[in-house]
Amino acid sequence: MFPSLAKRGQGRFYINFIVAFVLISAPAYGGPQSASPQTGIDEKLGQYVPLDLSFIDEEGKTVLLKELVSRPIVLSLIYYRCSGACPALLSGLSDTLNAIDLAPGKDFTVLTVSFDETDIPSTAAETKRNYLAAMNRKLPESSWKFLTGDSENIRRLTDSVGFRFKREKRGFLHPVSLIMLSPEGKVIRYLYGTSFLPRDLSMAIYETSQGRPGKTVGTLLLYCFSYDPQGKKYVFNILKVVGAATIIFIISFVIYLNLSNKAYQKKRMNDAGE
Repeated sequence: MFPSLAKRGQGRFYINFIVAFVLISAPAYGGPQSASPQTGIDEKLGQYVPLDLSFIDEEGKTVLLKELVSRPIVLSLIYYRCSGACPALLSGLSDTLNAIDLAPGKDFTVLTVSFDETDIPSTAAETKRNYLAAMNRKLPESSWKFLTGDSENIRRLTDSVGFRFKREKRGFLHPVSLIMLSPEGKVIRYLYGTSFLPRDLSMAIYETSQGRPGKTVGTLLLYCFSYDPQGKKYVFNILKVVGAATIIFIISFVIYLNLSNKAYQKKRMNDAGE
């Protein structure tokens, strides 16, 4: 029975799992953009930031963006005199950095850039000291850079990632988000809000590292989780996982049938020889 079934159904099995694989692997695109005419984020996924931009770091040194973008980048755009959303964003980011397994400075770099051209390096340095001192985890100094810049370089950076802000008398109106950049400066993902699950940040970092040799665990996680553009987070893709398990089962079953057929034929030949 098994040998006959294998001959008749093998082609059908292969066709079924190929179709299933195509359907399961098809990517989903899309995501809402801000409808605000003045502030918000217009997602620039797949576009590149200019790497020739010049900023001043917390030590007062002039640096080019291309000198800092050599691994996945977690970019936060804030202004240092902010007393509301910006400290909440940095606090949420530092809490998540405490909890993730990836190593800042090795697996990724964090860049915090002020979009207020009146901010100065000494303020950036004080902000950096405060957040690094409050963390349980000791980070390398170079793993989290705090930058200031002039209006032209700031505007070119914010325009390239779709970050729209507006100056007011007592500060700025602005969106709140982390922006993930690839080692080549490509915009990969936006993580919205002021608090982030370690899983979501880790997944976003793994995603930005694609195209370069990465860890096997990162590839597996990216397969099992998908980014939800509505919820703005990574969710477990049960359909994809179940589909993959089904494909593995079908392939294993086909191999079993083939081996059973070979064993049956060999037994018949042995019996005939006797």
